[in-house]
Amino acid sequence: MTTPLNSLDIAKPPAATRVVAAMSGGVDSSVVAALLKREGYDVIGVTLQLYDHGAAVHRAGACCAGQDIHDARRVAEAIGIPHYVLDYESRFRDAVIERFAESYLAGETPIPCVECNRTVKFRDLLGLAQELGADALATGHYVVSRDLGTGHRGLFRAADAARDQSYFLYATTQEQLDLLRFPLGSIDKAQTRALAAELGLGIADKPDSQDICFVPNGRYADVIEKLKPGASRPGEIVHLDGRILGRHDGVLRYTVGQRKGLGLSAAEPLYVLRLDADLARVIVGPREALGVREIRLRDVNWLGDLSLDALPAEGLDVAVRVRSTRAPREARLMRDEDGLKIELASDEEGVSPGQACVIYTDAGPDARVLGGGTILRPPLAMLAPAPAFAHAQP
Repeated sequence: MTTPLNSLDIAKPPAATRVVAAMSGGVDSSVVAALLKREGYDVIGVTLQLYDHGAAVHRAGACCAGQDIHDARRVAEAIGIPHYVLDYESRFRDAVIERFAESYLAGETPIPCVECNRTVKFRDLLGLAQELGADALATGHYVVSRDLGTGHRGLFRAADAARDQSYFLYATTQEQLDLLRFPLGSIDKAQTRALAAELGLGIADKPDSQDICFVPNGRYADVIEKLKPGASRPGEIVHLDGRILGRHDGVLRYTVGQRKGLGLSAAEPLYVLRLDADLARVIVGPREALGVREIRLRDVNWLGDLSLDALPAEGLDVAVRVRSTRAPREARLMRDEDGLKIELASDEEGVSPGQACVIYTDAGPDARVLGGGTILRPPLAMLAPAPAFAHAQP
């Protein structure tokens, strides 16, 4: 007789199904652990201490800090599950914080949450779950995982488009995805908070985490200067036409698409077009120069059924997101002698190297994630060489 699937698509009764719940101390992961416990699963709560929380312990909008660990422990006690706190600070520093700093100093705009999910959370934590004999690792991410009927699972956008976190999870491997479960993917945040109150969790009204956990108050440059003292070089701010307009204190203080805070006086609005870390130059120009139609990728993770080697010569119609706050836009995935490229149906502004380009089947609200990669720096032709005798304008 075939054992029916439980709510996690596993052919076992809930009581015989061990699930490790990743508990950050926030509302979402706490609700996941409590729901699974209520359904009768054998739940083990695990919280990762990822960084030296210091000043961030009581800071609203932080995650993985001291107060969060305390909150996760309280929830685990309240719902009656074992709970473990693991010191992953060293792993997190090497895999996420150091790479974040190096990427910024290279003139990129990295996304540490992607790297954290790719390494510490979905590689190291999932390995721990397997060591504990778990059938699944459950998290509080707003994303949908479904059985594809092929022996594997697919990743889809969440029902709540405003909360959809698929952009940050594109680097999840197929092996990881097959063991991951996301119980909140089909509901919205208001429903999650209502469930937290219904379940008697004391964190139902706790604010959401908003900042990068190891960057207090959003001051990226301060963190990088502390990690890499003296690594940031001052240099020139150069117009696309070659004029030297001013000076800067380090490319890490700028990002592609930035308009405010340039410290320049100009007749036209100027935007950061490119960060040249090798020459310590910030290249600026008019908004129309921000438009990009072609994107090249590195470190591609592919989750689609069709092999990348089997892409048709005319390419594959897809949709892509180049920023987490933007909706997917129509594009075409192509392959040539230089590798993969994305051809956008219309210009996209603020495409920054180091950011993720996530590929979906289409632009719909229930689209499947096909994969993605890290955006490579596009070519940018200066209109004229910067004259050697030019001086910064006052």
